[in-house]
Amino acid sequence: MTETAPVRRRVVLTSISSRAWEHPADRGALTALRELRGFDQVLKMLSGLWSERGWRLQYLGGAIRADHRQHPRVHRLFAEAAATLDIATLPELYIEFSPNLNASCVGMSTPFIVVTSRAVELFDDDELRYVLGHELGHLVSGHAVYRTMMAILSRMALNLAWLPIGSIALRAIIVALHEWWRKAELSADRAGLLAGQDPAAALRAHMKLAGGGDLSEIDTAAFLDQATEYDRGGDLRDSLLKLRMVAFLTHPLPVARAAELRHWIDQGEYQRILGGDYPRRENDGDASLSDDVKAAADEYRSAFNRSQDPLVGLLRKLGDGASGMGEWVGAGAGRFRDWMGGRRSGTNGAADEPPGTGGPSDPEN
Repeated sequence: MTETAPVRRRVVLTSISSRAWEHPADRGALTALRELRGFDQVLKMLSGLWSERGWRLQYLGGAIRADHRQHPRVHRLFAEAAATLDIATLPELYIEFSPNLNASCVGMSTPFIVVTSRAVELFDDDELRYVLGHELGHLVSGHAVYRTMMAILSRMALNLAWLPIGSIALRAIIVALHEWWRKAELSADRAGLLAGQDPAAALRAHMKLAGGGDLSEIDTAAFLDQATEYDRGGDLRDSLLKLRMVAFLTHPLPVARAAELRHWIDQGEYQRILGGDYPRRENDGDASLSDDVKAAADEYRSAFNRSQDPLVGLLRKLGDGASGMGEWVGAGAGRFRDWMGGRRSGTNGAADEPPGTGGPSDPEN
């Protein structure tokens, strides 16, 4: 493994809020869920009492904990990524033996990061710093906590399964949940880029996720061309196949993730943040749900308008009947919030017990 030499100094993003990197659709859902005050703390407490302790013991006994004595290279890159995102306290980091190229953020009460041995072998310093920053982004955004909250909400929908339309409603909720998960991954990709501040390394990481470690015969422009071809598709059959293929995926496909990150850079948001124009943590309490829902709707509308997918193109030709999609998706988190408010007040019965999530079997990268 050849380490890349430290060439440039990264900008420390002092007191940066996770809102700076969160995708608008992800941020809208998170803002709504954070308004369920106290619910997240209960989930953290329950996780910390039992399941999270088991996960940590599993890695403590079966993996290598990285520090200045063990895997010092990985620990150094981890500390650098955290310092750039102004994270004062490093979570624990474990390296597990696995042939898979993967990393994950585990736990809710006291989260920790797990990286596979294959990732340590195949990613160079800049790529690994990006991957570690990605997982730190999940941690700071609290995705494990809020994924659990969303899972609880989807389980509540099972109460509707006995109704004639119950199974349809349940399926729609599950599809929406996976859609949010995919947007959370895009958020974490942006956090990884901000942590490493090397767009080329971020792109290489996605190329390795797609095709393995040897990039000597891989062309960057051709890889991004694949994303354009994937988006453009062939005809309506391809559009329907893509919808079916991604509906229940928690992660966008690698070429799509690379293209989304490139689009975020091209929009100028990345450079604005490096220039110091970003939300601070001390102002998180001023976050407006209505503003975040509007931003989510605007983002979906923008993606709809720039998409080259044949089905989307047909819908545009038919008029603006689909233009309300963004408002519906973005407002979904608000509807969940209102529903949960009723549940907590006892108007709709008792809530289910939270399911386990965010554990060792849940890949994040």
